[in-house]
Amino acid sequence: MSHVTIPPEILALPIPDRMALVDQIWDSIAEDESEFQLTNAQKAELDRRLARRQSSDPRGSDWGEVKRRIVGET
Repeated sequence: MSHVTIPPEILALPIPDRMALVDQIWDSIAEDESEFQLTNAQKAELDRRLARRQSSDPRGSDWGEVKRRIVGET
């Protein structure tokens, strides 16, 4: 991948505007699906996650459960 210098005009934009620009750039990439190829490792990881999801409780976890796991509360 080549290194692209960000034009100073873009760096001068407020952060919310730069974030919006990133979203627009990402959307333009996603529109061209033929150029977006997953690696075999990425495909395998997605398959692994899908299989894990399909074999788990379909209701998921509520916010309280998730927070306890993250912060280690009991």
